[in-house]
Amino acid sequence: MTVRVAFQLQIAADRVDEYVARHSPVWPEMLAEIAAAGRRNYSLFLDRQNARLFGYYETDDDAAAQAYLAASPVAARWEAEMAPFFVGLDGRPDQAATPLAEVFHLHDQLTASVTDHESDAS
Repeated sequence: MTVRVAFQLQIAADRVDEYVARHSPVWPEMLAEIAAAGRRNYSLFLDRQNARLFGYYETDDDAAAQAYLAASPVAARWEAEMAPFFVGLDGRPDQAATPLAEVFHLHDQLTASVTDHESDAS
């Protein structure tokens, strides 16, 4: 079953441009580790006005993906380089980001609506 994960991080306002540049492109070996961890459909979005970063990815097992990346030397190097960009963070960015609760997903509600209508018709 696919798990959707969203998180947010606060970037130091004076480092936003450099943060963006560091992701253009991300190291190929880090991209490979993200994929090997089982994360897919991974995106980062930036609110430049507030220096707020929003991230999203999908995985089948988020705990396993987190553990894989926590043990990865490549991810440790990447996160050590990224850590100075963030404010108010205790630990590695990939392990300490603020998780966001999903409150709506179109596909889930449409699917539930169809299922409910099929049950009502029976």
